[in-house]
Amino acid sequence: MVVEIEGVSLHLAHPDELVVDWVGQEDVMRQLLAAWLVIDEQDLPMNPRLIGKPGVGKTTLAYAAAKRLGKEVYILQATVDTRPEDLLVTPVIEGAGKLRYVASPLVTAMLRGGVAILDEGNRMSEKSWASLAPLLDNRRYVESIVAGIKIRAHPEFRLVATMNDDASTFDLPEYIHSRLQPQILIDFPERNEELAILKANLPFSDEYVLDYVTDFLQNAHAAEERYTVRDGINIVRFACKLRKLAKDELSYRQALHTALVEVLGHEALRYAPRP
Repeated sequence: MVVEIEGVSLHLAHPDELVVDWVGQEDVMRQLLAAWLVIDEQDLPMNPRLIGKPGVGKTTLAYAAAKRLGKEVYILQATVDTRPEDLLVTPVIEGAGKLRYVASPLVTAMLRGGVAILDEGNRMSEKSWASLAPLLDNRRYVESIVAGIKIRAHPEFRLVATMNDDASTFDLPEYIHSRLQPQILIDFPERNEELAILKANLPFSDEYVLDYVTDFLQNAHAAEERYTVRDGINIVRFACKLRKLAKDELSYRQALHTALVEVLGHEALRYAPRP
């Protein structure tokens, strides 16, 4: 799709289509939906940030919330190398001396009235964040220096940033910190919720395997280890594949022991459930 702004043609990105479902923790879902809500003609949607350890489901929550609202979703993965033009408009050489301007997923969401998920936003530098400052306040626009245009957000546009709670990220500049509110914290799920997540993602797995891995994760959480349900899904998948390859001659417990070691290392065995 192509749109024209101030005489410049912009080629839009395609929305992301994922098969995900948010299981449990409805309180954080309500907080996110409330932040996006507009309750008066003088009101504006907020730009929340989801904070938690890697693998706790921040992107899944954001995507599921957008789908509950029936919106298109556009995911932009932030890295330390993300430049302002990566966030906004990128020029692409097309033919002899001709440029084509390609809108980022974020700008496409702005124009289409969709939801932009800025994934792992605190990996970006301040220079990149600065290009988004006017979008995150009541101005709700961005300016592309590359294309020489100002792009205003559709009234239905919503934004959420996910941020990992670890040491490999930048501190947000204060003027961005105050624009990305509220801060919604996502913690490890309770046992019944964690088991439900594993079942939803691994419907082909045996009940014993799911219970075993859920107990393993709960033991790890109690010890404040950083293992997450994403790790649990990988353990279950690998254990099931090992059993399948061995034509079920390998016991569940043997397969799980191998999967734990190969996915997380020998130190993970200390949290393995007792026989």
